[in-house]
Amino acid sequence: QVQLAESGGGLVQAGGSLRLSCASSQLAFARYAMGWFRQTPGKEREFVAAIRWTGDTTHYADSVKGRFTISRDNSKNTVYLHMNSLKPEDAGVYYCAARFNGLGFPALLEDDYRYWGQGTQVTVSS
Repeated sequence: QVQLAESGGGLVQAGGSLRLSCASSQLAFARYAMGWFRQTPGKEREFVAAIRWTGDTTHYADSVKGRFTISRDNSKNTVYLHMNSLKPEDAGVYYCAARFNGLGFPALLEDDYRYWGQGTQVTVSS
């Protein structure tokens, strides 16, 4: 069982930056592709970014491309989401998710991922 825990959310002004972290308690972390999703009230969870287990291939939603960077450190069982030039529409609860490596990349749908964290809130003030 993979357990994921996000951290790093908070309140930031528009144009600012945040770095989210997602730590896994599972030693087989390197066997999973990782993704970040976000959700706002009344809306479905939407894909933000994904990274292969090797860390050398990433994929982003068009809305965050050029502003967000996903990375991972397999030695620390941690995936990161660096968010720059934040906009009010980036606000929401951010979730990390894990998907076993052999199932194809990138995976953009919520149902593509098996394990989820509890989420961390990001608020962007205008």
